[in-house]
Amino acid sequence: MIILGIDPGTAITGYGVLELSGNHYKLLEYGVVRSEKTEEAAARLHAVFAGINRLIDAYGPDQMAVEELFFNKNTKTALAVGQARGVIVLAAHLKGVPVFEYTPLQVKQAVVGYGRAEKQQVQYMVKAILNMAEIPKPDDAADALAIGICHGNSYSSGLVRR
Repeated sequence: MIILGIDPGTAITGYGVLELSGNHYKLLEYGVVRSEKTEEAAARLHAVFAGINRLIDAYGPDQMAVEELFFNKNTKTALAVGQARGVIVLAAHLKGVPVFEYTPLQVKQAVVGYGRAEKQQVQYMVKAILNMAEIPKPDDAADALAIGICHGNSYSSGLVRR
């Protein structure tokens, strides 16, 4: 099964493409989709949408895992991230890719075993689980890989529909 993990954002959307076979993960690719801060909102959302479409076309994921929106005190940021999540989910839907959503707490629990883990602990475990030489950078890509691992663990354990 190919999993596309996504850490949504307007300026930077992290992604990680994993192949899951049994309980073993194979890292296929990771990185970020960027939009220019100087562009208007619609153009930035289009850049995210186009980037996710390219990934879906290139890897043909069976499922997509996206981090649920975390509301913070900055409503403007939360709204922008919500819009980015919307175009990401739309891209998956238009290509027939099922989308699964996970909270940051669920991701940390699945990857580290502790829902209040620090970002560095999550990154270290992503590196270890995927047998990488170094911690993936930037943070958005590492987060996307963690989201993909979270989904793979949930799928393998039967917590999500097959």
